[in-house]
Amino acid sequence: MASQGDRDLPSRAREDEVDTTAPSKNALKKANKEKDKAERAAKRQEVERQQKEQAEANDTSQHLYGSIQSASDRRPVQRFTELAELYDAKEDQEVTVDARIHNARVQSAKLAFLVLREEAHTIQAVIAEGGINQISRQMVKWCGGINAESIVRATGLVKQPKEPVTSTSISNLELHIESIYLVSEAAQMLPVQVKDCMRAPPMNDDDSKDEPEMDSQGLPVVSLNARLNNRVLDGRTAASQAIFQLQSGISHLFIEYMNQNRFTWINSSRLAGAATEGGAGVFEIKYFDTKAYLTQSPQFFKQMAIAMDMKRVCEIGPVFRAENSNTHRHLTEFTGLDFEMVIKNDYHEVLSFGEKLMLYIIRNLQQRAEFKRLTKVVDQIFPGAGDFKIPSEDSALRLTFADAVKLLNDAGIEAGEFDDLSTSQEKALGRIIREKYGTDFYTIDKYPSAVRPFYTMPDPLNPKVSNSYDFFMRGQEIMSGAQRIHDHNQLCERMKANDPPLDPSSEGFRHYTDAFKYGCAPHGGGGLGLNRILQFYLGLPDIRFATMFPRDPGRLAP
Repeated sequence: MASQGDRDLPSRAREDEVDTTAPSKNALKKANKEKDKAERAAKRQEVERQQKEQAEANDTSQHLYGSIQSASDRRPVQRFTELAELYDAKEDQEVTVDARIHNARVQSAKLAFLVLREEAHTIQAVIAEGGINQISRQMVKWCGGINAESIVRATGLVKQPKEPVTSTSISNLELHIESIYLVSEAAQMLPVQVKDCMRAPPMNDDDSKDEPEMDSQGLPVVSLNARLNNRVLDGRTAASQAIFQLQSGISHLFIEYMNQNRFTWINSSRLAGAATEGGAGVFEIKYFDTKAYLTQSPQFFKQMAIAMDMKRVCEIGPVFRAENSNTHRHLTEFTGLDFEMVIKNDYHEVLSFGEKLMLYIIRNLQQRAEFKRLTKVVDQIFPGAGDFKIPSEDSALRLTFADAVKLLNDAGIEAGEFDDLSTSQEKALGRIIREKYGTDFYTIDKYPSAVRPFYTMPDPLNPKVSNSYDFFMRGQEIMSGAQRIHDHNQLCERMKANDPPLDPSSEGFRHYTDAFKYGCAPHGGGGLGLNRILQFYLGLPDIRFATMFPRDPGRLAP
C-alpha cells in the first residue's frame, strides 16, 4: 500500500501515454534552417527570373538567334550558299549557310568566334556586339556556348580578315554574323571529337583499342577501331569526306568508260540456291523453308548475259566472301566493278580493254581538278596519297607470270614456276617493278592453270598455263580476270576434273552450264575491287579507311 508521501509525488506517465509526435528541439532547429534556405533560394530564383526578363526585354537581337523552330518571324531564305562557293566570294556579299559548329569560343563579352564546317570546307565566323543589326551581348554569349557538331543556319556578310585565318580552309575570308539559328543541337559529350579524328591515326598493328591514344604533344590520337565504332563522327572529317567522294568518282569514271564503249549495265542477283564456285567461302542464309547463299561474285550471271547475246555487260554491286581473313586488305563484303565482253579474235582484247579502263580511271583521278583537290586533302593525313605512278604512254606494263617469277628470283626472292604468288611476294614484286619500270600499276598474264577457277580457259598451246590475268596497284591485287570456257562439253569436263569434283547437272550449276549448251560466243572479263582501287591509289594503310561501313570477320556494326 502506497504511503502518504508517495501519493503526494507527481505520477509518471505510462509509456503508451508519451507524445512521440512532438518534434525535438534539434528537429525544429533543422526544419527552420531548411525553411530559411528554401526561402533564400526562392528569392534568388525570383531575382534571376526578373533579371532574365529584364535582359530579354533589353535584348535588341533576340529575334536574330535561337532555335530555328521558335524563330517565327524569320524570313524565308531565297538562296543557300555552300561553303565550297565562298573561296571566291566578294567582299560584303551577304550569304546564308547551313553548317556545323566545328569550334566555338567567346573572346570577350562583346566578341565570339565560330568555325563553321561543311564537308571538307571551313570558315571563321565573327559575332561582335553592336553593328547595323545591334547584336547584343546575350547573342554573343549564346553563340559562344553552342555545342560542337551542332548544325546552324547563319546569315552574314563576307569580309576580308586583317590577317589570313590559317586554321580554316577558307583563309582569305571570314563571315560576320547577322543572324544565326540552331537547326539541330549535338550532345555536349561526344564519344570522339571530330577534330581529334582529323589527326593521323596510329600506324601500328594494334587497332583494337577503343580509347584515344595520346601523341607526343599530349593530343588524343583516335585508333582505327574507335573511328569505325563512331563512323558517323569520323566520317565528318575532311579526309573521310574526300576519300568517299573519290570513291564515288571512281564509280562514275568506271561507268563513263563503259558507256563510251557501249556496255550495258546489268543488275544481277546476290542470292543463289546452291554454293557455287566450289562452295568454299560462301555465306549460308535462311531463305523461307530452305537454304540460300550470298554470291561470291556476279561471274555466272555475267556469262549467262553474254549467252543472251548482250555482247558487253557491266555492273557495280556487293560481293560476299566468307573468308576468315583479318588483314589490311580483306573484307567479307566489298563493292565489285565487273565487266564481261565478247571476244572476236583473241582474249588479249579483254586484257587490253581492262588495262585501258584502269589507265582511264587513274589518269582522270590525277588530272581532273576536283579529284586533285580531294587527293591533296587526303595527303594531309595520309602522306603519299598523291604519289601514284603510271606509264606516260597509253599502254600499261604487262608481264607474264613467268616474267614475274624471274624478277623475284633475280632479286633473291624464291618463287615457283607454277605456284601462286603469296602476299609478301606480290608486295616485293610491286617494289621491284616501281624501281625498275617507274609504275605502280601493271598486269600479269598467263597464270598457271592449277591456281585458277574451273571456268578459266587453258592456253591451247600450253595447257599448264591459262588465258588469265591479274591487275595490281602498289604490288597488291585489285582484279582477277580471264577468258572463260564457252564450250559446254569442255566446261563439264573441267568441272568433273576439279578438286573436289563438281557436278555440272547439280541444282547449283545446271542453269549455268545449260547456258553454254545452247551456244555462247567466246568471252572474257574481270572483277575489280572498288575498295582496293581506292585504298591502293591513295596508299591508305587499311582497306577499312576506304569503306564506309566495313564488314570483316569481327565486325557487323555499325
